[in-house]
Amino acid sequence: MNLDRLTELRKKKKWSLQYTADRLGIAKSTYAGYESGYRRPSFEALALLADLFETTCDDLLGRTPQHEQISLEVIERNKLAVDGKTLTEEEAIGVVAFVRARRAIEKKR
Repeated sequence: MNLDRLTELRKKKKWSLQYTADRLGIAKSTYAGYESGYRRPSFEALALLADLFETTCDDLLGRTPQHEQISLEVIERNKLAVDGKTLTEEEAIGVVAFVRARRAIEKKR
């Protein structure tokens, strides 16, 4: 996890550790552990962090430059749907970020 990136995103929003932890529904010490490297967030927590800071899991993991955007092109007849509902572009980008993070972890095994 890119610890500096997590701290940078929080400070950019001018949020305290406590405010950030409250937004995530976790203890301040847990969130502080993420920033210091003492704790590692679960997949679920990583996704929540990415959503909170309006970025991708890849960005938080230091796998893509900040300026790099995920390009997504949807072909009308090949839409991706979950439970019968077509994914929005934002949801599809989240899926791509999750798959990349999961592949990175599997590659390290």
